Amino acid sequence: MMTDSSFTMRIILAVLIIAILPAALAAVANEWEATGIAVALGFEQFPGENTCEGADLSPRIEIQGCNATSLAIILEDTDAPSGTFIHWIIWNIPPNHIIPSAIAKKANLSDPFQCRQGYNDFGEIGYAGPCPPSGMPHRYFFRVFCLDRMLDLPAGASAEKLKEAMQGHIVQQGQAMARFGR
Repeated sequence: MMTDSSFTMRIILAVLIIAILPAALAAVANEWEATGIAVALGFEQFPGENTCEGADLSPRIEIQGCNATSLAIILEDTDAPSGTFIHWIIWNIPPNHIIPSAIAKKANLSDPFQCRQGYNDFGEIGYAGPCPPSGMPHRYFFRVFCLDRMLDLPAGASAEKLKEAMQGHIVQQGQAMARFGR
């Protein structure tokens, strides 16, 4: 038989769990749920100059609404036959509203701003544009992360290492998608 005091304690415990649980779940929620930013490329189909069929230059990227210490960008082809294929990783970018086109393919950059780049899945440093096999067009996602600090990650790192280093530091994010096929 339950006494009044044990019943009262159970009610208090239930109320505390109901009050605390949503906040606790939100605290451990996946960071991909961070508040959004606007990311624009200015095209839906990649221009030839941004692909392996052209000059293979990184495109201009516009970012609006980011309030952070640094940016990181990961370019992924989610339709690659072998699974997600990384075309570009770049981080420790000052929070600019415009990422200019034709970023040099060097691990450590000082122009147009200081930042670092890592290896893409072609085994190269820097941007490597779309180059899918013939067939259906692929989707390419420019995922932009606004971070609360510069990352202590050496240039030449992998996408996996970048994602690990960003954990706990993503304050906002957004993405833009474009297609390319041959």
